[in-house]
Amino acid sequence: MKINFLFVVFFVNAFAYAQQIKVVNVLNNAPIRGVAIYNFDETINTVTDVNGEANLDDFEPNDIIYLQHLSFQVKIIEKPKVTNTLKVFYLTANTRGLDEVVISASNFKESKRDIPKKISSVNAQAITFSNPQTSADLLENTGEVYVQKSQLGGGSPIIRGFSTNRLLLTVDGVRINNAIFRGGNLQNIISIDPFTIQNTEVTLGAGAIIYGSDAIGGVVSFYTKKPQLSYSKSVLFKANAVLRYATASQEKTGHIDFNFGHKKWASFTSISYTDFNDLLTGKNGPNDYLRPDFVTTINNIDQLVVNKNPLKQKFSGYHQINFAQKARFEPSENLSLDLGLHYTKTSNIPRYDRLIRRSSSGGLRSAEWNYGPQKWFLSNLQLTKSSKRSKFYNKFKAILAYQNFQESRINRDFGDSIRNITQEGVDAYSFNIDFEKLLAPKTRLYYGTAYVFNHVFSQGTNQNIINNTQQAAVSRYPNGSTWQSGAVYTSVKYKPNLKWVFQSGLRLNHVVSKANFVENNRFLNLPFTTSSNNNQALTGSMGLTWLPNDVFNWKLNTSTAFRAPNIDDIGKVFDSEPGSVVVPNNNLKPEYAYNVELGLKVQAHKTVALDVNTYYTFLDNALVRRDFSINGETEIEFNGTPSNVQAIQNASRANVYGLELGFLWDISKYLSLRSQYNIINGKEFDGETESPVRHVAPNFGNTHLIWNNNKIKLDMFANYNAALSFNKLAFSERKKVDIYALDANGNPYAPSWYTLNFRSQYHLNNKMTLTSSLENITSQRYRTYSSGISAPGRNFILSLKYTY
Repeated sequence: MKINFLFVVFFVNAFAYAQQIKVVNVLNNAPIRGVAIYNFDETINTVTDVNGEANLDDFEPNDIIYLQHLSFQVKIIEKPKVTNTLKVFYLTANTRGLDEVVISASNFKESKRDIPKKISSVNAQAITFSNPQTSADLLENTGEVYVQKSQLGGGSPIIRGFSTNRLLLTVDGVRINNAIFRGGNLQNIISIDPFTIQNTEVTLGAGAIIYGSDAIGGVVSFYTKKPQLSYSKSVLFKANAVLRYATASQEKTGHIDFNFGHKKWASFTSISYTDFNDLLTGKNGPNDYLRPDFVTTINNIDQLVVNKNPLKQKFSGYHQINFAQKARFEPSENLSLDLGLHYTKTSNIPRYDRLIRRSSSGGLRSAEWNYGPQKWFLSNLQLTKSSKRSKFYNKFKAILAYQNFQESRINRDFGDSIRNITQEGVDAYSFNIDFEKLLAPKTRLYYGTAYVFNHVFSQGTNQNIINNTQQAAVSRYPNGSTWQSGAVYTSVKYKPNLKWVFQSGLRLNHVVSKANFVENNRFLNLPFTTSSNNNQALTGSMGLTWLPNDVFNWKLNTSTAFRAPNIDDIGKVFDSEPGSVVVPNNNLKPEYAYNVELGLKVQAHKTVALDVNTYYTFLDNALVRRDFSINGETEIEFNGTPSNVQAIQNASRANVYGLELGFLWDISKYLSLRSQYNIINGKEFDGETESPVRHVAPNFGNTHLIWNNNKIKLDMFANYNAALSFNKLAFSERKKVDIYALDANGNPYAPSWYTLNFRSQYHLNNKMTLTSSLENITSQRYRTYSSGISAPGRNFILSLKYTY
């Protein structure tokens, strides 16, 4: 009897243990908490605990089981192969990019292999290693996003030939694009603190179904770090402190963050401060990129001064502070409430490309040109709930957000006593709710609704620097303007088996904008006093993914996208280029893009991966800046200067097409080679005139040779960029002589360039990490395409991180 009892106890324990698995990091054997475990049709699911363990009792004996985590590659296991011991499964970090989990495609977690479009992602581990100075630099490090800079405090992403207000930026699911996002280069992205980012996803190509207006060329989604709960009675406390210094700009950065986690609630706080001095460019390159002189003002008298060090780009330095506070409350496993507060403020940011413009006499045109302090505040409240019983959803997410944007422009011509000041602000309110519903074991439905309201404030002032008197002047935008958008969407994913995935969706948008020009008509004799745009847009997408085996992953996607005119389009007044002024136009319609892309990912022998994507986009009814007239006049006086009249108009069409090539070779357990190259071209058609597309970047890429073990990571890499001749520059770029090099005929062009770089990361112990980089080792003097400031010369960056 005693023997039988012991046998029964042993059998019961063995059977229970047979259903238990542990999931750990392949690099350091650390348990991974929060791994989602589910079967093929997702009718059964569980999550690993703080020890990385989970029980598989609820799964069927022959189930195919998925192990999925945001920071690791998806792993597929078979239930019958789980033996009668505690089975350990190893997950690999998302370095290859073929099996990642992404959120941006539907606002819910999905396997990247199921998405019929290209999504490039960067996790927190990769961000820490690349050690970016701004979020713009973070995107540039991907090798798939081109970044333009008009000044050191800038960074305007270019994706597949589209930029600025034809790209959509989001933070934690909240759209950052507002009613005054312009067609010219933007620097709003630097407001996002890279120290707070957990994951970044770049959707290359149209993303209008989920995100609506502006998502023509792509969507850049930043997901910030979430407060971590302890899931126990004890308090979970974590903290990080970072110090960083860079030689090219004498950058000095300090950062601290800390996390308090209890069983059901947690708090995360982050503070960063960065100070940049004037940037030093490289020693080897075109003399056109040097800074031979600059303007100084003494006793209100402007003087042209010889620059003793032409490599120092005076004036370009600025400083910035970032603050974030997040809180999380999780009363149950199926319900969570997240609050996020973000605030950033810069000093004045000198607009370097305007400070180097020459006047007709050969001197410098501007005595001063600054962006005033750029301030951004975001508050968002997110409710996430899952349910197995609801008829309408399995998961839903609701986001309520408020943002405040403040920016200004301060400029004065050389020798002029009048300083022109414009100040702008936007209050942005948004609400969106997204649902996910499993209609059948092989069919999943996504649907939702969104609403956005923007209120614009703007004023203009002329200030006399001699007697400090001020008087009202024309504002950049009609004060009190509004822009609002309402939308509904739906998307269906059908996955009949492990080889095929079909996805399609529709979105209906209604956009209304209103502007009043009464105040500005004191200075501009416009033929109208109000403007109202009322537009609807229907967009759709269809795509399929085919995985015939473990080697090939084919993707085909067609989609449409749109951009509705905003307040910047219908109501802006500004000097676009020397001798030209842009005035309002109240007769605008949305522009539409039609896109098709084909991609192939090849995984050979588990050590070699090849990623090839080709795409074509047709932009119709494009909103572009063209010559215009007011009351029959094609020239007016603006800020004391006779100026050619221009306006934004639906006056163009464009074709953009390209090829993206990615390669990864795991040479050994520790050594890998990866490379990315982007080939792009495009033509714009304005009536019978054909010209290059303004934001089509030169061909560009990078190559990395990486050594990585548990304690040290080394990266020797090269960045390279093809040339753009004068004939390949857009017509508007050919006029910007001051920011380009000159060819043998005296015409502006963008020379090719390359940099050699080395980066290392060493874990001194389990708390201290040292990261160092030597960038642009050969001290090349270059500018990325359309940039007004030269890139850093030889630059040594040293960063020390302490983790508690």
